[in-house]
Amino acid sequence: MKIEQRLQELGIELPPIGQTIGTFVHAKRSGNLLFLSGKGPLYPNGERAKGKLGADMDLDQGYQHARQVGLLLIAAMKHALGDLDRVVDIIKVFGLVNATADYVDHFKVINGCSDLFMEVFGDKGTHARTAAGANSLPNGIPVEIEAIVEIRD
Repeated sequence: MKIEQRLQELGIELPPIGQTIGTFVHAKRSGNLLFLSGKGPLYPNGERAKGKLGADMDLDQGYQHARQVGLLLIAAMKHALGDLDRVVDIIKVFGLVNATADYVDHFKVINGCSDLFMEVFGDKGTHARTAAGANSLPNGIPVEIEAIVEIRD
């Protein structure tokens, strides 16, 4: 099944990727790899989530924000590639969680993105991953996630 069909079947509409907040691009290709810049939870209405896990945000909220970041990463793949069926494999996901010093569920938060990738891409969505905590993230966002994707021409 084509990825676009899978998205429709799941009732998923990809959000606009918006502008970068710095002097970088959404994605950069090197050979058969596509490196996706870190993204935070930006919603279609232009709202950017803010918060810190363990202080003013719970695990479920963090998970949902990580899922939204996953949607933005898929939208960035589509923007860079034109066709999501050019994705061969999701290789690596790196997630940062804005959290209190005693917070320990970083990996559960980043599951929001990982679970989405597996729902959308099936076996191609499984990946190596790092989930780490941070004392702060740009603009106070609760999560930032980047990915490396293998692609074909």
